[in-house]
Amino acid sequence: MRIAFVGLGAMGRPMAANLAGRFDIQVWNRTGTVATEHAAAHGSTAVDALDDLDDVEVVCSCLPTTVEVAAVARQLVPRLDAGTVWLDHTSGDPQQARDLAAELAGQGIDYLDAPVSGGTAGAAAGSLTVMVGGDAEALEQVTDVLDAVADRVVHVGPSGAGMAVKAVNNALLAAALWASAEGFAALEQAGVPTSVALEVVNASSGRSNATEQLFPERVVTREFPNTFALGLLAKDVGLARATLDGAGVEGPVLHLVDRLTTDAADALGSDVDHTELVRMVERATGVELR
Repeated sequence: MRIAFVGLGAMGRPMAANLAGRFDIQVWNRTGTVATEHAAAHGSTAVDALDDLDDVEVVCSCLPTTVEVAAVARQLVPRLDAGTVWLDHTSGDPQQARDLAAELAGQGIDYLDAPVSGGTAGAAAGSLTVMVGGDAEALEQVTDVLDAVADRVVHVGPSGAGMAVKAVNNALLAAALWASAEGFAALEQAGVPTSVALEVVNASSGRSNATEQLFPERVVTREFPNTFALGLLAKDVGLARATLDGAGVEGPVLHLVDRLTTDAADALGSDVDHTELVRMVERATGVELR
C-alpha cells in the first residue's frame, strides 16, 4: 500500500516511522529538512512539495488544526484518484471535519477523522488509541495502516465524531489537571507533600491519568518535558466547549475549564508543556507541588 504522510510534528514523526517499517511511504512537512531527516532515519521518501506527492492510496495528515488540513487538501486532492482514503489524525474541529468530509466525498475521496491519544510515547511504540469518525467501509480499507500505529481503533460514529471525542477527552484531561493541582495545593498547605498525597490518591477512587502519570513524572519532578503544548490543549478544550454548545449542553464545569486553560496559555505561553498549567495554581496559593 502506498501512503502519503503530511505533517511530521511531535506525533507525526513517530507515526510515520512506524508506517515506514511496513509500507511504501512518502512524507512531507512544511519545514522540508524535517522530511529529509525522517527519510534518512526511517527509510521513508521525502518530497519537497505537496505537488510531488503522487500515486498514493492513503493520505495521513497530522497537522495543528483542521484549517491547515483543508488547505493541504485543496492543493493535494486534484492529484488523488477516486477511492483514496484520507486519514486525518489532527485534533481538529468536528464541524470543519464534517464539512471537509462532504467536500472530499464530492471528489471521490473518503475522509475519516481519526485523532489519536497516547502521547509521543504511544506514537513511538505504535500503541496509540485511534477514535474514528466516518464511513465504516472506508475504515475497513485502512485497517492495516492503523494497526501499524495503534493498539486500539474505535469507530465512534459519523464524520466529525472522532474529533468530538478527542476534544471532550482532552477537556477531561484539563479538568483533571486543574482539580488535582487545586487539591494538592490545599494538602501542601496542610503539611502533606504532593508526592505523599499521590500514593494515597493513586490507590483510591480519585486517581486519574493526571495523578498516575503526569503529576509523578512531570510536576513533582519539576521536569515538565514538552510533549504536548499548553496552547494545543487550550485549543482542544475550546473545541470541546463548542461541542457542548452545539449539543445544547450547558456545561458550566467545562466552560470554566475552557476559560482557565485559555488564561493559563496566555499567561505562561502557548508553547510550554500542558502540565505547566499547575503553575497558575502554585502562583495563586504560594506553594510548589512536590
